[in-house]
Amino acid sequence: MAEIVSVIALAHAPGATGWLDQAPKHEQDALIAGYAEQARLLRETKPDLIVGIANDHLLNLPMDSIPDWCVGIADDWSGPAEWFRDWVNIAPYKVKGNRELGRTIVRESGKRGINLAFSDKLLFDDNWSVPLNFLTPDYKVGLVPIHMNCIMPPLPPAERCRAFGKALAEIIKAWPGKERVAIMATGGLSHDPGGPKYFAVDEKFDRWFLELLGKGDPDLVVREVTPERLMAAGDGGTAELLAWFVAMGAAETLGVKKADTVFYVPSVPLRCGMGGVNWRLN
Repeated sequence: MAEIVSVIALAHAPGATGWLDQAPKHEQDALIAGYAEQARLLRETKPDLIVGIANDHLLNLPMDSIPDWCVGIADDWSGPAEWFRDWVNIAPYKVKGNRELGRTIVRESGKRGINLAFSDKLLFDDNWSVPLNFLTPDYKVGLVPIHMNCIMPPLPPAERCRAFGKALAEIIKAWPGKERVAIMATGGLSHDPGGPKYFAVDEKFDRWFLELLGKGDPDLVVREVTPERLMAAGDGGTAELLAWFVAMGAAETLGVKKADTVFYVPSVPLRCGMGGVNWRLN
């Protein structure tokens, strides 16, 4: 059976690669060091494959009929999408997928009452390009991408995201393969692209959210991190943290409820509060 060896969540803000030089030196250094530590922790677990959850930025999913989640079922992926290459300042790359695991996630989730869309043609922007650039720069760790709706109402409720994470962990654990799997959520923290808080970071919210994950009480997280609080911290982007709820649910199924903060950098020039957490598995 497959083994889940890591559960992490981290920011994918394009400024981290696209215009990092616009941030003060101490922010640049802290951000690079933070991503490096997250990469070190991931490498220690020796994953063969990442099952990732990230918001779609409306690049693939239709606005008029948007699913909560769409699972990538191709055996090969490439990125960044051409329009985004200058934006993220990352060279074109290719990464292996896993069609059969993707299809299994769709099928077995349906049996649990969670219906998922699926596609073998997904375009990548900063959602995968930024974290892969820092965590697996040789692109030798495979990826099953799961795109989710964190933008268009109605958004999937926090408890539903948590429930999907629980189902996802169960499905991966039952997968009859020998893969060592990392579950990775990407998105957030506070930001508001194109909105009234575009050039602001809600550091108070970010630190509160990270501390809340560190309490090891998923019920409390679901109760406290309301849609209203997410919108207040940045209407256009902070709800990407719903992807982290999926990772939280997965870790909970594995017996780990407390998330350790690996790094946090509030950067107004990069237009995002950026950070990462790690649910330390036994």
